[in-house]
Amino acid sequence: MDVRNSPMLLIAVLFLGTVHITSTRVLDPCDIARELYQHGIPRHQLNDWVCLVMSESSGKTDAVNEYNTDGSKDYGLFQINDRYWCGPGNACGVACSELLKDNIKKAVDCARKIYNEGTNQFGEKLYFASWEGWKKKCQGRHLEDRTKCLNQPSCNCGRNSSFR
Repeated sequence: MDVRNSPMLLIAVLFLGTVHITSTRVLDPCDIARELYQHGIPRHQLNDWVCLVMSESSGKTDAVNEYNTDGSKDYGLFQINDRYWCGPGNACGVACSELLKDNIKKAVDCARKIYNEGTNQFGEKLYFASWEGWKKKCQGRHLEDRTKCLNQPSCNCGRNSSFR
């Protein structure tokens, strides 16, 4: 049998050409706390930041929300919106795809910018209020102390790979 003219080989090659493997990290709250702290988030803010990440993306570095009513999308751990923050000409100056990477530095930098620039119509600081998940699940609540995670070694238990 001549495999060069085989229809099954052609189908297999076409199928394999469309399949790609991606590495996704799903961070647990302690992983998040340690990484945020390594990227400059102050210790006294870690509980809010960890709650934010868990409420927005459940710790998934590749999370994308495509269901905003205005047609915009939210990307990464912090669910950063492409209408205002990521993408060409937007405030963070980073491609939205960069917010989906396992190295979360660019996502943290952009989230910190959102945190620092958020104000209401009276010029009062909003900080985390730019995120609906934080307002619904974190604001005004007693949050678990995630600073204790900084004293625990990372076990890499929350890292995994998945096929897309």
